[in-house]
Amino acid sequence: MTQDTSGADATGNAVEPYALAVEQRERPREVDDREPRFSWRLRSRRRGAAPAAFRVEVHESAPGHAPVWDTGQLPYPAEVFVPYGGATLRPAATYRWRVTVWDDTGAAAEAESWFETGLRGLDGFDGAAWIGADPLLAPEAGPPTVSDRSRATSSLAGPRLLRRAFRLDEAPRRARLFATARGLYELHLNGVRVGDEELAPGWTEYALRTLYRGHDVTGLLAAGPNTLGAVLGDGWFCGYVGFDALRGGRHYGAAPRLAAWLVLDMPDGGRTVLTTDGRWEERPGDTQYADLLMGEHVDGAARRALSGWAAPEGGVGGFRPVLVADRDLSTVRAETGPPVRVLREVAPVGVSSLGPGQLVVDFGENLVGRVRLTVRGAGAGDTVTLRHAEVLEGGEPYTENLRRAEATDRYTARGGGPEVFEPRFTVHGFRYAEVSGYPGDLDPADITARVLGSDTPEAGEFACSDALVGRLQGNIVRGQRGNFLSVPTDCPQRDERLGWLADAQIFAPTASRNRDVSAFFARWLPDVLHGQDEDGAFRDVAPLLSTYREAAPAWGDAGVIIPWHLYRAYGDLRALECCFPAMAAWVEHIHRHNPDLLWTRRTGNNYGDWLQVDAETRKDVLATAYFAHSCDLVARAAEVLGRAGDAERFHALRGRVAAAFREAYVDGRGRVAGETQTGYLVALAFGLLTEELAGRAAARLAADVEARGNRLTTGFAGVALLCPVLTECGRADLAYALLHQTAYPSWGFSLLHGATTIWERWDGWTPEGGFQAPEMNSFNHYSLGSVGDWLYGRVAGLDQDPASSAYRRLLLRPTPGGLLTSASARQETPRGEAACGWSLADGTLTVEVRVPPGSEATLELPTDETESVHEGGLPWAAAGGVAGLGTYPGGIRVALRSGRYAFTARYAAPGANDVA
Repeated sequence: MTQDTSGADATGNAVEPYALAVEQRERPREVDDREPRFSWRLRSRRRGAAPAAFRVEVHESAPGHAPVWDTGQLPYPAEVFVPYGGATLRPAATYRWRVTVWDDTGAAAEAESWFETGLRGLDGFDGAAWIGADPLLAPEAGPPTVSDRSRATSSLAGPRLLRRAFRLDEAPRRARLFATARGLYELHLNGVRVGDEELAPGWTEYALRTLYRGHDVTGLLAAGPNTLGAVLGDGWFCGYVGFDALRGGRHYGAAPRLAAWLVLDMPDGGRTVLTTDGRWEERPGDTQYADLLMGEHVDGAARRALSGWAAPEGGVGGFRPVLVADRDLSTVRAETGPPVRVLREVAPVGVSSLGPGQLVVDFGENLVGRVRLTVRGAGAGDTVTLRHAEVLEGGEPYTENLRRAEATDRYTARGGGPEVFEPRFTVHGFRYAEVSGYPGDLDPADITARVLGSDTPEAGEFACSDALVGRLQGNIVRGQRGNFLSVPTDCPQRDERLGWLADAQIFAPTASRNRDVSAFFARWLPDVLHGQDEDGAFRDVAPLLSTYREAAPAWGDAGVIIPWHLYRAYGDLRALECCFPAMAAWVEHIHRHNPDLLWTRRTGNNYGDWLQVDAETRKDVLATAYFAHSCDLVARAAEVLGRAGDAERFHALRGRVAAAFREAYVDGRGRVAGETQTGYLVALAFGLLTEELAGRAAARLAADVEARGNRLTTGFAGVALLCPVLTECGRADLAYALLHQTAYPSWGFSLLHGATTIWERWDGWTPEGGFQAPEMNSFNHYSLGSVGDWLYGRVAGLDQDPASSAYRRLLLRPTPGGLLTSASARQETPRGEAACGWSLADGTLTVEVRVPPGSEATLELPTDETESVHEGGLPWAAAGGVAGLGTYPGGIRVALRSGRYAFTARYAAPGANDVA
């Protein structure tokens, strides 16, 4: 990774902008912000390159329009976002924008992109209505082939087909289709499916907002007859959601509804807007029922009969006028997050028989999505059934842990040839699919798993020399992919799938390493805030469903932790600004009900260190530690936002809470009440101890781990802190011992027993006890995978300074240890790609790093032989872009400017017992 200038041209050596984004998304089609923020990353082949100035220009793409904004050349900003400051943006319009960056040598490079505005201010927006089927004319729900508990939950039998026919005298110059639903929708125009989004528009707090997305449909329209269509299903709005499935769904409404706007810009400069109104018509479709938890049943004969239902002048009959249900569009907002898409396809690794007509297909990994099946040789009316499961028991699918979710899809064949079945409005968590009623032998090529998830952009990659640790990282990534589906859910297979706040805040640092989750979390935060009550209490889940108590410690604190993390990881000052009143109100809520500063009252359903093993962390210890931590973060947020008075007030409160914590829970020998790993971890990680007490507490933490044979006891709240705190305390050897541990309880234990995603519990299955209680036992649950942040940040060494945001100042601390001979990480930060990696051979440590333009870095090299340090074959002091900063316990520090560097040094292994 030494600097490569071979073949570099002027552009490559200049500071080059790339990954242009508007509101943290590349080329969005529905920007409704009055002052949308522009951002980009930087790269250069030249060591030491730095941006000096920039310019942003915005032009409307339509002919005859002048530039709407030009910043002119300005000094390069310290923040990563540049807010728009030009003329009011027109609705449903395309804008092209260009950024030019000048570097420290005066060289310039530019890049271009585009974005489209949404419906805000659109003339004709209010002409739309929420439409759907008339429940008085529709048949009662529920096909006779399924049990009572999985009967369709709205008053309709299944997803409906909606359409509107219209004529155009000429093809439009430009056409944009915007749509949303209270429920789920799939769009069609002239017989062609529009877009590739799945389960649109996702899940939100519908009383607060229902999100629309835009599509370019210019090429699908023509002069003459045209037909706009939509398939409309129940989804989260009125289907089964959460773990109260027996209540029959209908959490938000009785039936799904659609709202849409087709905006046509004609060649003569005029604009026409077609909306959902009484001119639409509807009828039943080919799907008998569809539910996110229960599954989907499709009638192949009906599918064939309805072919062409959305084609121009299609011959399909049976349509009748829609019900115009509501004209209140006040909750309609533009989508701000990534769409749910099919992210990948997985072929089966094996097919086994359970008996005549009953097969089990193994896809080799636990995943989230659905199955696409080609049915061959079936007669008319034959039904093939797909039942989904995460694991097997005795060779058969184990489904008890699904609870009330049936996760069963059915296809009734039309007969007469190959038929392809793929559900559209359901999603399952599974590795295995039981196929019943399939005629003849199943060719493995005829069945594929289609993986669904929110399409968050790839951001990082971790790799190392140990295969088992590599598998752990793969499990973390798969668990994130499957559970980041519209909202950050807890698990994908059972009747729950809720947006638990603690799970999200614990995993957020790891999540942002693997993928760019800035827009994903920013989309979810309004639902978190909406759940806050007048007293300042957040709720345990968002959107608010199934559990309505005030949030527990570590759960409600997510309302503070996640906005702060978005600022730290992405520089998202706007999210912090928006959330600050709610963050402060949460801390004030805790303080108001706990004036003695120990959080023992108003703790909701106090979960403690959820799913801890072989230990019981005192709930008041954990709660009070989180109280202090949230005070600290609110104070820091106030400093960033320039709220000096608030910063002083919350810093002082944090100091008093920390003192109360020490007085109540810590003795003079550093023992934290309860003496559990998590108790010590929160005290140390949140800085609640004096220096002397911290050293003693760290020694007791290490002793507990060693006494248990290098085994952990932490649950959800403690696990993310375990390896980082041990490493910071000088016991990376113990952190590595836990990482490599394969005996129960450990990450390695699940890996050796076939895990392909992170288990919900350490003892999800054991040889002695078999499966844990089916009431709560998922094999795909990301919380215990929060060790991933440590893999990037300390094992590979890629992190940022505690006082930095958006990786302005990198802190590179490679930490060799354990069984590893190498480790590396790369990450797309908001400022550009950063990387850090190391390898160790024959006592020589090689460290390779990359610092993006606009960032600086401090590199810590674990060596006690300064003279052994070389960079690019030269003594480090003679290398370009490197400056000495001094020593730290265990090595030396060097300061780096942007560029690539390759250091070698004699490695100084730390002592095994360096805890004070």
